[in-house]
Amino acid sequence: MKNLLISVAIGDIAGMPYEFHHRTKNYDDVKLIWPDGTYTDDTVCTFACAEALLNNLDMAQNIWSRCRKDPYRGYGGRFSHWLFFNDGPTEAYNSYGNGSAMRVAAAGFLAKTEQECIDMATRTAMPTHNHPEGIKGAVATALAIFHAMQGKDKDFIRKNVLEKYYPEWKRSYHEFQPDFFFDETCMLTVPPALVCFLESKDYIDCLKLAIALGGDSDTLAAIAGPMAYAFYREIPQPLIDNARKLLPKWMLEVSDQLDTLVATK
Repeated sequence: MKNLLISVAIGDIAGMPYEFHHRTKNYDDVKLIWPDGTYTDDTVCTFACAEALLNNLDMAQNIWSRCRKDPYRGYGGRFSHWLFFNDGPTEAYNSYGNGSAMRVAAAGFLAKTEQECIDMATRTAMPTHNHPEGIKGAVATALAIFHAMQGKDKDFIRKNVLEKYYPEWKRSYHEFQPDFFFDETCMLTVPPALVCFLESKDYIDCLKLAIALGGDSDTLAAIAGPMAYAFYREIPQPLIDNARKLLPKWMLEVSDQLDTLVATK
């Protein structure tokens, strides 16, 4: 498989136009390529975490450095303070926001064992999202990707990720979609993203389901997208081409580095 991290960027880019001005709950209205679509903080943080894991870099320092070099990507309030108001990364601020889940995909793709996946996911969360729910959101997201990469079926992933980490989440997509709202916590982002993947038919369907929730669309799609790619193993080439032309050189290099390593593990 190639373009593993690109599967995150595609979801982020596709969801970005719907986060505020074009928010929709109509599945049929969702387009995955917009002329002015671009990547957001979800993608920057994802590639920064991947780069740190691949090259054994200091996680906090690498997130801080890479994000400061790309400052206009819609960073959240507390993360922005951590990022821009200090001379270096400071202590984590106990966040349980969905930022820990949106940036963790590399852990799921790289891990060789479940415990390694948990450890790497935790490492990506800790610089800022060290609240138990922040860590749990990262771990659950990474494990869904990991298990899909290992060839597990959806019933296994539902039981060992969604039901294990979020046992209170019982409703199907069509039960919660009508009254779903914008929320930036892990608790109300990771479970619905998991459901979007579990109830999807393919990668495109997964992204459209996530965006049509009418919530934090770029992050929902960035979280669900790599789960779907790990499971279905296919993304339409136009989506890959569109994402790759928008990403800076350093991200493409990290993407290729991760693909090469995963292919040989």
